[in-house]
Amino acid sequence: MRDRMLGERLTGGETIYGGWTVTRDVIAVRIMAAVGLDYIVIDLQHGGATERELPALTAAIRARDAAPVARVRYAHPADIGRALDLGCAGVIVPNVESAEQARAVVGACHYPPTGYRSAGGVLAGDAEPFCVIMVESSAALADLEATLAVPGVDGIYVGPRDLSYSLGCALNPEDPVLRPALERIWAACGSAGKPVGVHSADGNTARLYRENGCRLVNVVADAAAIARTAAKELAVAAPPV
Repeated sequence: MRDRMLGERLTGGETIYGGWTVTRDVIAVRIMAAVGLDYIVIDLQHGGATERELPALTAAIRARDAAPVARVRYAHPADIGRALDLGCAGVIVPNVESAEQARAVVGACHYPPTGYRSAGGVLAGDAEPFCVIMVESSAALADLEATLAVPGVDGIYVGPRDLSYSLGCALNPEDPVLRPALERIWAACGSAGKPVGVHSADGNTARLYRENGCRLVNVVADAAAIARTAAKELAVAAPPV
C-alpha cells in the first residue's frame, strides 16, 4: 500500500522527502525511516549494499512506513529487475545518456505487455514500480526533452557531481555553468509535468532545491550525517586551544 501511495504522490504533484544510505546497515535505515521520511534510497552503485542485503534493508524501511528505493548500479535489465524483485518500490537509474536508453530502462521495470521484465521475484510488490532517470552528463542533458517524453519515465534525478564533471565546472549550485544547466532541467521537467530532484545530503541544500521547484527532495545521507555530527560534537568537547 505504501508503494502505491508513493507512486501516486510522485505523479500527483506532491513533494516527497527522502534519505540516502551507503552504509548497508539495517539499524541505520530503520532509524532514518522512523523520522518520517517518505522513502529511503539504498545506493547500490556507490554504497556498501549488494543484492544480498536488499531483503533485510527493504523490510526495515517498510517496517517504519517508508518506501525502499534502489539507486541501481547501472542501466541494465538485470540490475533493475533484481532490485525490484528483492523488495524495492522503484528505481533511480544512473548512466542513462539518451531517450532510447531511457525507453529500454522503462521496459525493464514493467512486465509485458508494457515492458519486458521477467516475473517471479519472491519479494516483488504488487504495485507498479516507479522509474526515475538520472541526468548526470552533457549527453543526457542534450536529450532531456526527448527522455521526458518517454512513457513510463516518472521523474528525473540530477547527479550534480557527475554533471559538473561532464560540464567542466565547479560542484556549486550557483556556478555560472552548472546553474543554467540545473535551471534548464527544472524548466523542462516543469513543462513535462514530471518531478525532478537534485541530489543533496543536508537540509540547507535540499531546501534550496525545493525552493526552486524540486519535488524529489533528499534531505540526508547517512555517512555524511554521521561525519557532520561527529565533527560537531568533537569540536564541542575538545575546542581548539
